[in-house]
Amino acid sequence: MATRIEITTIISDTRAAVRKKKLQTIINKLLADCHIIDVYTIDKSLSLKQLETLASRLANPLTQTCILKKQKITIKPPFKFTYAIEIGFLPGVTDNLATTTKEITQDLLKVSFENKENVYTSQITFIHGNLSKQEIIRIAESLYNPAIQRMHLKSYTEFTKDGGMDVVVPLVRLNQKPTVSLIDLNVSDDELITIGKSGIANTDGSRRGPLALDLIYMKTIQNYFKKLGRKPTDIELESLGQTWSEHCKHTIFADPIDDIQDGLYKTYIKRATWEIRKKKGNNDFCVSVFTDNSGAIAFDDTFLVTHKVETHNSPSALDPFGGAITGIVGVNRDAIGFGMGAKPVANFYGYCFADPRVDKPLYRGEKKTSPMLSSRRIMEGVIDGVNAGGNQSGIPTPQGFIYFDERYRGKPLVFVGTVGLIPRKIKGKPSHIKKAQDGDYIVMVGGRVGKDGVHGATFSSEGLTSGSPSTAVQIGDPITQKKLSDALIKEARDLLLYNSITDNGAGGISCSIAEMANESGGCEVNLEKVPLKYPGLEPWEIWVSESQERMTLAVPPNKWKIFSDLMQRRGVEATVIGTFTKNGKCHVTYNNKTIMNIDMDFLHDGLPKRPMTTKEVPVVKQVLDIKEPNNYHKTLTQMLSRLNITSYEFITQQYDYIVQGGAALTPLQGRGRVNADTSVFRPILSSQKGVLLSQALYPSYSESDPYAMAAFSIDTAVRNAIAAGANPDAIALLDNFCWCSSNEPERLWQLKQAAKACYDVAVAYETPYISGKDSMFNDFKGFDMNGKPNTISILPTLLISSISVVNDIADVVSLDAKMPGDTLYLLGETNDELGGSEYLSLLQVTNANIPQVNTVKNKNLYTALAKAIQKQLVASSLSISRGGLAVALAKKAIGGQLGLAVSLKKINGNVSRDDYALYSESQGRILVTIAKENREAFEELLQGNAYKQIGNITKENKLVIKGLQGNELINLDLKNATEAYRETFKNY
Repeated sequence: MATRIEITTIISDTRAAVRKKKLQTIINKLLADCHIIDVYTIDKSLSLKQLETLASRLANPLTQTCILKKQKITIKPPFKFTYAIEIGFLPGVTDNLATTTKEITQDLLKVSFENKENVYTSQITFIHGNLSKQEIIRIAESLYNPAIQRMHLKSYTEFTKDGGMDVVVPLVRLNQKPTVSLIDLNVSDDELITIGKSGIANTDGSRRGPLALDLIYMKTIQNYFKKLGRKPTDIELESLGQTWSEHCKHTIFADPIDDIQDGLYKTYIKRATWEIRKKKGNNDFCVSVFTDNSGAIAFDDTFLVTHKVETHNSPSALDPFGGAITGIVGVNRDAIGFGMGAKPVANFYGYCFADPRVDKPLYRGEKKTSPMLSSRRIMEGVIDGVNAGGNQSGIPTPQGFIYFDERYRGKPLVFVGTVGLIPRKIKGKPSHIKKAQDGDYIVMVGGRVGKDGVHGATFSSEGLTSGSPSTAVQIGDPITQKKLSDALIKEARDLLLYNSITDNGAGGISCSIAEMANESGGCEVNLEKVPLKYPGLEPWEIWVSESQERMTLAVPPNKWKIFSDLMQRRGVEATVIGTFTKNGKCHVTYNNKTIMNIDMDFLHDGLPKRPMTTKEVPVVKQVLDIKEPNNYHKTLTQMLSRLNITSYEFITQQYDYIVQGGAALTPLQGRGRVNADTSVFRPILSSQKGVLLSQALYPSYSESDPYAMAAFSIDTAVRNAIAAGANPDAIALLDNFCWCSSNEPERLWQLKQAAKACYDVAVAYETPYISGKDSMFNDFKGFDMNGKPNTISILPTLLISSISVVNDIADVVSLDAKMPGDTLYLLGETNDELGGSEYLSLLQVTNANIPQVNTVKNKNLYTALAKAIQKQLVASSLSISRGGLAVALAKKAIGGQLGLAVSLKKINGNVSRDDYALYSESQGRILVTIAKENREAFEELLQGNAYKQIGNITKENKLVIKGLQGNELINLDLKNATEAYRETFKNY
């Protein structure tokens, strides 16, 4: 019989206090008390002495006590409660804490777990208060996600009568015998469409889940197997669905569009990079672009730094924690899978959410079934997921952002990135070059395979509907991955024990093995050898599952024993599951029976081109007609409290940006701890060189002018980097397109415009792209709170990330004002450009008079500022973005906790009103402070560029701004400004 070890805290429990505070906000009522008990269910026969020994290791004897519960006995917790709510995982869902507990049990008691024996964890929340049944159900529903968790609720009476909560063993029970089916494709076009959209039919008439293959693809597959004279197996069709999915092949960027025969990617993104690199010649700092899991640039003569930013949008909509943690540990593996393996040295995050303070119920199913999680639950779950993935992996998270718009209520956007570090050469061989060789063993290392992650790639290639499978969600295990990473990067790599490595990400081993087989020319896979979490998986599920913490390696036979022994000593499971060949086939067997045999050429390149056409979206321009504020103080404090401007320190504080010891320019800057758009860290502590990270996105401009939206994103990502001290000649970019309804001509036109801007602006600034990713169908198709059909498409969103190597971290500049008496300069021009701005959004006004990017002027200005920073003439520097000049002034003052005296009289540009001057979002502007003794040298360097002295730093704790006519507009106490900036999320 399984045993429960229940551990309770006997002193004040901070977790319970935080949970109590959160639950009170959900029901808008005070609770008398809240307690938490952690439960470990041990499904293995152990003696009482063994259980007591184990319990003593799981509980802190000074602060906790534990109860062993093998049978129903009366247990009365030493506190009052009204209801008990137990939350645990559903069968088959990854339980990281249980995995660690199982390892502890084995090491401590010198026992092994056989067959179906396992450990499971859960948690009981005891709530005391005057609660109705409806209120306790609302509380319970806020504590768990039915897609991955189970919930049991008992009143005090039920709890005492039953002797506590029930002993639950969430064991996976798959009773069917694994089979391989032949699929008849000699059917009507309508049936082909159904198979491609909803998946292969089960015996009961239900469907397995999306293949994301449209009719053109299905007919191509139909013709291929007709020529072979046989029906495809289910695993062959599933494999093609994964490999040809939009998520993996990025077909919208690759296929012809209008008169662009080579597609958007080759024409605009790739061409920009090659032209820039050619122009740079011997000064080209790029080493590997677009060909690997990450892109890489030179760090110094000895090392490369890599970078990759991924999205995990669809999984995060269903299970925010699981989707986000899987995203961050997955992109960590993009670093580990670069070349021969890079060490993850920094993480990056970016979130686009709906307002978490407003709950608008949405449902994926009819009649209010399959409810979506609230925007607050999604936000909190995503933040927690990236926290768990990064902090537990020992990887710093120095940079990130958060953005809000109602259009992200149906599906959030979750960006996660990782910077890696790798020696240029390993035993004399270039580290970024890898190739699986004919005869190499196919080795899977890391976690085991389960149903979690089945159809992940195809699921992410479609909109979110009632048919979206919960099996598409995985939960990452950072501890397992940390052991895997250390064993590979710190030991096996430097011994050259493998020839190639890649991540088991989208499509699982179906894609990783097939990609590496392209290097050798083919593969033979013995699928029954793949380690499973539990028996009973169908062969096609083993092949396409995206269960986490796995890498695929090509290991030469003569190095297998050394490699295997090393992995075993490090507690990492490694299994030979086949051989790489050069026979041109992807051949898979299961128990000595061929279940897949597809030509490599067809698998990778057989998908047909699908020419696309666009339709221009006309822009309706409006005349700006708003009243001037009658209270400029109030307007500024309102702006500082807006979701897209306010402090998100509550996120930054949760993420460890100090671990590994390399922090140089932190994400919270100045005494006032202002969130910065740029961070710098040292990946090698013996070197003064640093890596600078920044980013930008402007979704609010997408519908008005997608070209300008993309131009702003690039200009700001570059400007942010230069404002902090980057060399303009050494900045690389990454692009992440998140689009909606990408089969509609209007959306394709917007995409085409944005891609064109990516070429034009990057070439102008000579900033090459080294990596990128796209996510094309970010649409919610379901039902609203009234049960009526509802479609919500995200704002077309382009994230541009920038990375640069800083020669000396002593030269980087933070945003905060430094010393009273320093002079304040505004660089760039300010015009009446408020369309899409935060100011107009505050006033609930739409306007198409949006800013423009002048790359020639901006480049000259940025180059001059970079020289000034290199000469250490700049005390502080802040790139002006959302909220315009007024918000930048406030952030500079808050950061330094110093006053400002400012006059708008002298600003460059064409601006007609005080509020326009304060809140215009004209591009290309930077706010800097210069010590008096450096003013002359600074102005000499800036000659020929637009710049004006607009004020000074003062000792008084006030932000004083005079208008265009010299009248005092704002005289705001710094304390009030700081409170306004921190107000919005102070209770999060």
